[in-house]
Amino acid sequence: MARADRFNLGWRVAQFVAVPLARVLMGTRVANPEKVPATGPFIVVPNHFSDVDPVIVGLGVWKTGRFPHFLAKESLFRVTLLGWFLRNTDMVPVLRGRRGGGDPLAAARELLGKGGGVVIYPEGTLTRDPDLWPMRGKTGAARLALQTGVPVIPCSHWGDQRIAPRWQHKLKFFPRTTVDVVFGDPVDLSPWLGGPLVGSSINAATDAIMAAITALVEQQRGEPAPAERWDPAAHGQSEFGRENTTGTTGKTFQ
Repeated sequence: MARADRFNLGWRVAQFVAVPLARVLMGTRVANPEKVPATGPFIVVPNHFSDVDPVIVGLGVWKTGRFPHFLAKESLFRVTLLGWFLRNTDMVPVLRGRRGGGDPLAAARELLGKGGGVVIYPEGTLTRDPDLWPMRGKTGAARLALQTGVPVIPCSHWGDQRIAPRWQHKLKFFPRTTVDVVFGDPVDLSPWLGGPLVGSSINAATDAIMAAITALVEQQRGEPAPAERWDPAAHGQSEFGRENTTGTTGKTFQ
């Protein structure tokens, strides 16, 4: 497959080492790859419920012929081999809970300005919803989209929990699991594009993004999402808290 993005050494390592290894350990089926622009900048916004989500989404974007660039914790860039790989594939370091870390969106805007694609999890962390539905979104993806006018592509995946259940530090590669990745139509943000970048417009755009993601998840799971998205603050939960992986319905997701 011809690629719109330019290879460098980091992406060669991905092509010949990381991607083949990931394909041995897990499978991915991609639906609607044409929704991701063949050229030019884009923002992919996926749901987030497992620590292997970035691998799954990265493989999904890779199969469309584009390179996935993620916002990643700054501490990962200090791990010797992993840090080299992240830097040489233009991943974006993010400092959590510390001041003076700069604006992570600035690096993302620079990548978009060069015609690249950025993957942003609008939930900001693993969903706290007991049944793994998308929860309340944060505003970073919407803010970036309204600043740049770049198309926002919703993405849904389901099945990762069979490989890495939420908050359990173990991976289950056998039997081999195939995860489906679905891309949707660009989110319609036209009501807020070109207007003032204020809280009301950013929040409304965020809601539109989360609604598009949730609709794709509903299609994949074949069931309706809760009427209201889970709000950790309303349930007295910390952003980085821990809950069990069994839903309110008593089912454990397989």
